Amino acid sequence: MREEAEIIRQEYLRHDKKFPHVWCPGCGNGIVMGALLRATHNLKLSKDEIVLASGIGCSGRMPTYIDFNTVHTTHGRSLTFATGIKLANPELSVISVMGDGDATAIGGNHFIHAARRNINITAIIINNSTYGMTGGQYSPTTPYGSKSTTSVYGHVEHAFSIAELAVTAGASFVGRGTVYHASHLDKLIGQAITKRGFSVVEVISNCHVQHGRRNKLGGAVEMMQSFKNNAVTVGKAEKMTTEEMEDKFTIGILADIDKPISTEEYRRINRQAERDADKVVKAKVKNGVKRYEE
Repeated sequence: MREEAEIIRQEYLRHDKKFPHVWCPGCGNGIVMGALLRATHNLKLSKDEIVLASGIGCSGRMPTYIDFNTVHTTHGRSLTFATGIKLANPELSVISVMGDGDATAIGGNHFIHAARRNINITAIIINNSTYGMTGGQYSPTTPYGSKSTTSVYGHVEHAFSIAELAVTAGASFVGRGTVYHASHLDKLIGQAITKRGFSVVEVISNCHVQHGRRNKLGGAVEMMQSFKNNAVTVGKAEKMTTEEMEDKFTIGILADIDKPISTEEYRRINRQAERDADKVVKAKVKNGVKRYEE
């Protein structure tokens, strides 16, 4: 196990350039990054075959540390850059890593329509219920009643579920894991990468510095312990009552369907248009020669 970890560290990290990292001790971003690297290593993907895109926020630093083809984009626009890359070269495995605010606030429409189009991209969304890097403001996933720098008396808006939103918007694959269940997360990310179509993995994570401290949730250990206590597998949740599921959340695969992929449909239409244009040109040439002969 240690040997494999050292291989992954040497092979996939820019360990001699960009470290130490900027994440707080105990931050879940490092666990997600480890899960992503283990998943790609287990899939035996070449680094040259992968593009990792990010937006702005704590998760936005991940491409800095990973030795893939990487792009660090603007706030909420990770999926737009990823879409362009995938359209330009469909053979690449394109992964977009985002935070909950990055993906579902300023990037919310991009997220919904990427799922609707079913573009062949993997979206990893780290949900720590806050804007951690910019000071602890509330995000679309901040729980009702929670305190933040922009809701000092308690948040009056209700959070929505990223995973359920992805299912409703039409993503081919939707999974949810936590930073506590690291081995499970490895498998979810691996399944998402290999799935054809738009794949989403929501990762419930902790920001004990900005969110946990203000809401008396404890440090990193206590917050991850709460993930252990409150996470319920999809199969088990189906047998539980509404009362039993109160304050809990499901982990596992929420959707796994097959449907046409927009990049392939786009290229099919392009080929058809080229054939039709070629027929028009040939017809015009033929008619022009006929008139000339007459």
